[in-house]
Order: sequence, then C-alpha cells, then structure tokens
Amino acid sequence: MPYELFIGLRYLKAKRKSAFISIITIISTAGVALGVMALIIVLAVMTGFEEDLKEKILGTNAHIVVLKSNEGIGNYSALIDRLKGFKGVVAATPFIYSQVMISSGKSVSGVVLRGIDTNTDPQVTNLHKSLTEGKLSDLDGKAPAPLVSVDLPRPGLIIGKELAKNLKLYVGDMVNVISPLGNITPLGMVPKLKQFRVVGLFNTGMFEYDSTLAYVSLGEAQSFLGLDNTVTGIQLKVADVYKTGDIARLINRELGFPFYARDWMQMNKNILFALKTEKMVMFIILTLIVLVAAFGIASTLFMVVMEKTKDIAILKSMGATGRSIMRIFVLEGLIIGIIGTAAGVFGGLLVASNLEPIVGLIQRLTGFELFSKDVYYLDRFPSQVVPSDVLLISVTAVLISFVATLYPSWQASRMSPAEALRYE
Repeated sequence: MPYELFIGLRYLKAKRKSAFISIITIISTAGVALGVMALIIVLAVMTGFEEDLKEKILGTNAHIVVLKSNEGIGNYSALIDRLKGFKGVVAATPFIYSQVMISSGKSVSGVVLRGIDTNTDPQVTNLHKSLTEGKLSDLDGKAPAPLVSVDLPRPGLIIGKELAKNLKLYVGDMVNVISPLGNITPLGMVPKLKQFRVVGLFNTGMFEYDSTLAYVSLGEAQSFLGLDNTVTGIQLKVADVYKTGDIARLINRELGFPFYARDWMQMNKNILFALKTEKMVMFIILTLIVLVAAFGIASTLFMVVMEKTKDIAILKSMGATGRSIMRIFVLEGLIIGIIGTAAGVFGGLLVASNLEPIVGLIQRLTGFELFSKDVYYLDRFPSQVVPSDVLLISVTAVLISFVATLYPSWQASRMSPAEALRYE
C-alpha cells in the first residue's frame, strides 16, 4: 500500500480531541450519499414514467404511418405488400382517420373516428388488449339491439372509457355519428349522420386517447365518409422501435412524392422532448445536493490540514515531496466521496427497486394518497433503473468530490516546514 494512502486512511480516524472533524466527515459522507440516492430514485421514477408513456403511445399508435399528400390511398393492398418488403417492417394495416361528432341524448362530443381492419390491426397496435368490454371482431357485424325491440341492427362502434363516461354511454347504447363533410344540396352543405351501436369500451390509460378516439370497421368508415375503396394511410409495426426514423427515411426515399412516412417519435416529439428536458433539468438540480456535500468535504480537508500542520512539516523534513502531501489529502477526500457514493448507490437501488410497496406503506401510515391512480391513469408506480444513469451519477459524484479536494490539498503541499514548526 502506498504510504500516501496509508496516511490518508489514518487521517480519517480523528483523535478524541478532534471529534468535531469526524462529525463533519460523517456529515459530508452522508451528504454525498443522500445526493446520489436522490438522483438515482428521481431518475428511476422519471425513466419509469417515460417508458410507461412510450408503451401507451406505441400501444395505441403504430410505429410508422405512411400517408399520401392531399388525398387518400387507393389500391392500398399493393402498397401494403410493398411496405412489408422493407427491412425491419413486421406488419402493416390500413386505417381511416376523420374528425366527427358523437351525440347521445343532449350530450355531444368531438372525436377522432378511426376505421380499422379488424383482421390486421391486432398485428400492429394493442387496441385489442386495451378492450375492457366487447371484442374487436364485434365491429365487423351489425350490432343487434340489446333487448327485444323494434330497433334494427346498427354498425358497431368502440369508444374510450372516458368518452363513455362523458356521454353517459354503456355497451349496447345507440349514438349518432355526424360528419361535417356532408352532402351538397340545394340548401347548402348537409352533414352526414349515421347511427351506430356501442359494442365495446377500451382503456389505454391515457386520458387524451380514452376521451377522443372512436373505432369502427374499415368498411363502415369508407361507406360513411364516402371514400369508396380508399384509406387515409397505412400503419406499420417494426422490429426495433428505436430505428423507426431510419426506416421512415428509407420509405420516403423509395416511395417518393406524394407518399411520406412519419414515425412515432416525430408524431410525439413535443411530449418526448419535454420528458427528456425535464429529466436533464432534474439531474442538474439534484447534482447540486452532491455539490453542497462537496463543500463539506473541502471544509473537512481544510480543518484536517490545519490540525496536521506539524505532521506535514515532519513528512516534508523526512523527504516527502509537495506532490506526495497533496496526494495524501486528495486520497482522503476521494475516500469520503467514494464511500458516500457507494452508500448512495446501494440505498438508491434498494429504494428504487421497492418504490411501489414503500409508497403504499407511506400512504397507509399517513392516510394521504401520494399517488392517485384515478388522476395519473397508471395501475402501478413506474420505476426503472437504467445502469448507464447509475454509472453517470456515480462518476459525477466521485468527480465532484475529487475537484473539492484539489484546493485544500494544494494549500497543504505548499506549506513550508519552517513556517509550520515555528510555533510548535
């Protein structure tokens, strides 16, 4: 063991008369540990929320959408076959997209109507998995009235849980779907209106989707909107969701105008950018905790240097160089930082891995609901530890601790033996 390390370790064990320095050392170590722990927990929670949001976005939307400028896509079967030939594309399905109004009794709501192919849509999206009532295949047939009545069978409609709550609808209820793109008559533009029967409800966990989306079969959407045999676009599923940008650019290059492809990151770039920015800002803010602890390390070293003035003078008289003296105190400060970082990493990983039961315990003990599932639309408290984040936090904490040791260690290395021993 190098003598600089040996002496640095010995200096961590303060004598009884220097107990105050030991207390400051413990506080500095605890400060680093708390800062690292807070960083790991907060970034794990933010990563968990981000991944949960991505999962919900990708569950409702396709990885890539192929559209045609200013018009629908005819002969879409041939285009689907061509798109399936691109490397990385796993499945494809046509869809129709239009803004309509849904009315039920005195309640009216504007929604996005999606026409889907019930046979191929489950290969691309997870709509079928988010259904709480009904089946996707119910869209294909005419939905009969729930009770014996004079009502004729109506085409099926699947709506979100929040939309059903707003319009006070249940499975089996009848609604009017109104399209503003109506027919031109001598009296002007007359909106199209058609009656549908609610055959299913879905719950994606995202209020925006659950309150504004409604699904019908592809054929019914074409008939209602007067699209003949055309569709709005083609939805694609790819093998790697983080390579969608490359695949979309390849599709744009190969298909050319008037076709264009957009991936899920482009379509949701605002919210993804906001999450990434928020995560970065939180990292910077919480790093200040470690920075404050680093000032404690610097203060500890200054006091140790003042206390060990005589020792420094003796070491220099025995032939120790200024660089060796500096190394002693740098190692002492680094040991404090490394111990604090290790304790923080252990505590942070322990809490982040058991965050849901810990939150549940706090809620039971305090009686205060910290995490309302009705507000956040999450069935669990998301927490995901990313090894690269833990590594970055650890390196940052140790680096800050190292920087904090430089000035007091440099001051110790410049000390003259004669000056140090003058008053001894």
